[in-house]
Amino acid sequence: MIPIYIGYDPREARVLDVARWSAFRRTSTPLEIQPLVLRDLEAQGIMKRPMEIRDGRLWCPISEAPMATEFAISRFAVPFMGQSGWAMFCDCDVLFLKDPVKLLDLVDPSYAIMAVKHRQRESEAVKMDGQTQTFYRRKNWSSVVLWNLDHPANKRLTKEMLNTWPGRDLHAFKWLEDDEIGELPLEWNYLVGASASELDPADVSLAHYTLGGPWFAGWSGATQWDELWRREESILRAFEENAVQIPV
Repeated sequence: MIPIYIGYDPREARVLDVARWSAFRRTSTPLEIQPLVLRDLEAQGIMKRPMEIRDGRLWCPISEAPMATEFAISRFAVPFMGQSGWAMFCDCDVLFLKDPVKLLDLVDPSYAIMAVKHRQRESEAVKMDGQTQTFYRRKNWSSVVLWNLDHPANKRLTKEMLNTWPGRDLHAFKWLEDDEIGELPLEWNYLVGASASELDPADVSLAHYTLGGPWFAGWSGATQWDELWRREESILRAFEENAVQIPV
């Protein structure tokens, strides 16, 4: 199985726990899952970008824009983690609803990355926790990515670019041409409440709660997707309370 990196933000540590647990609970083979922690990447000398707090929000001075999470930019550090072959990145606000190993059936070595090629709707003005949406080319593609780490096109991405490019250019995979990006089916990054096509949970492999979820204080959602996340968290909590060893 390819290694899976999940974006980490200390404000959403429990959300990451649930995402990781959902993958372990459904896998048919052992998984290697690693939280992508910004401070660790800084200690390794991979991430050197400045980050500020403005009006209570994370702020990227290079992009002159807010950052919804600590891994808004650090997700693009995956190619510098010293591995080869394929690797997966996903945001922490996801649920694996089917076996992650099935991703292996989709990889195509002719592509530098593979992602669901979302089309953002102009009506999506607000995202998780009430934060304002930004618009740029290839919006949301970077939230779930299969990285072909050996592909020559990814060698164009340098640490200098990682640490000096505005976020919108990184999220748009500006170093890649259209024909270097393969397409994953929608069910592998289904944007709950935001995807252009509505899917039944039974048909979704990975649900992405990009607009937020029941872990937020005062969250008023009561959809089947909210119940799916609450159920997953309750199963995890039951294992924790009964001192059952959970994979890490």
